[in-house]
Amino acid sequence: MIHSHVQSNGLCVIRPEGDRLTALGANAFRQEASALIDAGSNRVVIDLSAVRFVDSSGLGAIVGLLKKVGNRGEVVVCGLGDAVRQMFRVTRMERVFQIYPDADAAVAALDA
Repeated sequence: MIHSHVQSNGLCVIRPEGDRLTALGANAFRQEASALIDAGSNRVVIDLSAVRFVDSSGLGAIVGLLKKVGNRGEVVVCGLGDAVRQMFRVTRMERVFQIYPDADAAVAALDA
């Protein structure tokens, strides 16, 4: 499950529900977020500020959204706590994704 806010300009902020993005919910997260992309959101902010733990399935879901958007737009992440930031560092995902401190900074960067 996700909470999302879609703006009319194709920008969408997605917040995974709960404090863990793991195998248990990664598929539902990917499906719901994919539906938003299919509906026209091509600039996506994934706000992980409430997420305390991400496993490989959660990372796979996030990467899957990046692949789905492809060259039509951008996917960025924000609000990484220490454990999530460490997972991004260990898997070198910080080289793949632009990371912002919070949703406001990410939205401002994508709107620029």
